[in-house]
Formats: sequence, structure tokens, C-alpha cells
Amino acid sequence: MGVEKIDAVFTNRKQEGRRALIVYLCAGDPSPEAVATAVEHLAEIGVDIIELGVPFSDPVADGPVIQAASARALANGMNLEKTLLLVQMLRVRLNQPLVLMSYYNPLLQYGLDKLARDLAECGVDGLIVPDLPFEEGGPLREKLKSKKIAAIPLVAPTTTPARLNKITSIGEGFVYCVSLTGVTGARDSLPPGIAAYLERVRKVTDLPLGVGFGISSPDQAVMLAPHCDGIIVGSVVVETIYKKGLAAAAELVRELRQVI
Repeated sequence: MGVEKIDAVFTNRKQEGRRALIVYLCAGDPSPEAVATAVEHLAEIGVDIIELGVPFSDPVADGPVIQAASARALANGMNLEKTLLLVQMLRVRLNQPLVLMSYYNPLLQYGLDKLARDLAECGVDGLIVPDLPFEEGGPLREKLKSKKIAAIPLVAPTTTPARLNKITSIGEGFVYCVSLTGVTGARDSLPPGIAAYLERVRKVTDLPLGVGFGISSPDQAVMLAPHCDGIIVGSVVVETIYKKGLAAAAELVRELRQVI
């Protein structure tokens, strides 16, 4: 479990000459049961890593689609504790690594010691905290490391070389490369300069590079694949499930899986 499980995914995909496919879903949207069904189905058709978002009332890194998903989940009574119960239930049948994405406030309120213990007991393999500055993340990283849970770092095109070195030097699992300067959400085109940005990250770390934010189509995934080790899709899948149903989202995921 944990870091080793994530490492194994990227190692296996690299040996196959393929890229890992990482899909984000919001815990509790539209219901815990529906998310569990979606996770299991998408895992069966080739998703390598599941990223499960803990709904939060002020998701500053997220665009309208995931903001709306978080609001629906919160209205359904979803929170961190219930998300962990969902993970525990999924872990029984899910072989793929499962990564939580959460803002820091609910994690801090939960208590870092209790958090690390419960994440490990539930079977969480990695944690992404988009609003926790690197300089203030030491206590959480230490707790996660003690449980062999990956503290997955985020970098952006605006990350300076000095910070890039620091952030990636202590990251685990993979580097979450935010593709643009903005919030999550499907885009019609990729940002200019993204290949150069990813090559810049590649030069300072041996960790796999996963690219997310704005990716919405197989064509975009094909363009990014030569420059990264994993493709992360969220908003387009969340929106497709909400508006068209799981079958339509599964078809999109199949197409992504086939091209990377």
C-alpha cells in the first residue's frame, strides 16, 4: 500500500511504454453509493489511480464543475469522516491506488495524528493538499511518511526554479503538474509552453510527472503523453457523469485509456 503501490503503477506503465490514467471524482457526488459504483466501474475499464476529492465549501483551486460537485456532496452531508468510510468500503474491492485530494482546513481540524492513522487504516495511498504551502507542510508530511502514505506535491508553470527544487526533492508518488495558472475545469486547448514547462520539471526530479487541470479530450492527452508519465482528468468526467450518466463517462475514459 501507500507510496510503493503508486510507484508500482508508474513503473509498470513505463515498462509498457504507456502513461498512467488518473481520474478524479468528488466523494459524495451525487451520493456515496453512486461514487462507489463509478470508481469500481472506471477502475475495471483501465483507470490506474483514483483521486477522490473531499468536498469543501471554499475549493479555491477548483473551477465551476468541481465547485458544484462539492456543493452537491456537502448538501448530501458528505465530509472527511464519511469520505474515509467510503474509502474503507472501496478498498475491499479496489486494487488500484487511491489518492485523496483535500484542502487543509478539514485535515487540520481532524487532527494530523488521527488523520495519518485513519488514512492508513482505511487504505489511502497518497494525499494531495492544493492549498497547503510547501513551507508549512512539514508536520503533515512527517505524519504521512510515518504511515508510508505519499505526500504528493503540486507544482505550476509559475513555480520558480528554487521552489521547484525544494518541492520535488521531498515529494513522493508523483509530481502533480498543474497545467495552467488557473482553476480546474475542461479547456478547449492546452496552454502554450506546457511542453517546456514539463521538461523543466523533469530535469529536477526522478519522480513521475502527472499532468492535470484543463485536460478534457483524448486529443489533448495524446499531445501531452510524450512529455509526462500520467494524465489526470477530473472536471470532464465529473460533468459527464452528472449530465449524461456513468455510461457516457466510461466511454470517455475508455477513449483516454486507449490513446495513452
